[in-house]
Amino acid sequence: MDTGGVPVLWQLEISHFNEKVRWALDHKRIHHLRRTLMPGAHVVVARRLTGGAHRTTPVLTIDGRSIADSSAIIAELEARWPQPPLYPVDPRERARALELEEFFDEQLGPHIRRAVYHELLEHRELMLPLFTHGQPLAARLVLRTAFPAMRRAMRQAMAIDAAGALRSRAKVIAAMDRLERELTPSGYLVGARFTVADLTAASLFYPVVRPPSFPYPSVQPPEHARAYLDPLAARPGGRWVARMYERHRTAPQ
Repeated sequence: MDTGGVPVLWQLEISHFNEKVRWALDHKRIHHLRRTLMPGAHVVVARRLTGGAHRTTPVLTIDGRSIADSSAIIAELEARWPQPPLYPVDPRERARALELEEFFDEQLGPHIRRAVYHELLEHRELMLPLFTHGQPLAARLVLRTAFPAMRRAMRQAMAIDAAGALRSRAKVIAAMDRLERELTPSGYLVGARFTVADLTAASLFYPVVRPPSFPYPSVQPPEHARAYLDPLAARPGGRWVARMYERHRTAPQ
């Protein structure tokens, strides 16, 4: 596919790790194309693009090379488009920002995904519009038929069950505790400006606050999920996530 040198983001719209990369691209005002994939099909495409090394998105294709993993993609964006920077100039602050990026990637990302999907996957009427947004009619019909099998596959692939969801809820609360501890008087996690640490924490926590500036459709979670998510959104960390979206989530390029 010839895109004239324009970067191509292969994505799932609702994924918070994909949102992390979208936000970085938009923050740097990098003109790019987005290719939204159907759940399930994204595994095939990711493997094809990365020579079998990765099975999920985001994947960013630049100059014929495909890069997987949100942190690796942002590192490439920083090298190619250093302004405005997401990495602090000061070496100690940069190391701190990267450490926090890794913490939220590992200790928040998979756990909030498991906790939220555990609630949403039982609600076909909520999930299908999110999974099929913008897709042609034929693809929507296929996914409607295949949804029960896809739900089983997702539960198996991400170890989504009641016990795992309970453990993941505790991890999400612990990540919120850490976020609130790390906030500095400037209102940011590292130094006095927006960095990759803030972008990572805010984007991975987006399912908690469901901000209006999130670029794709979202749903009101079922009551049982709101009983868990709404108190987090009301915490200082949840309000901070909302402010980061208000201040720094620019429109797509």
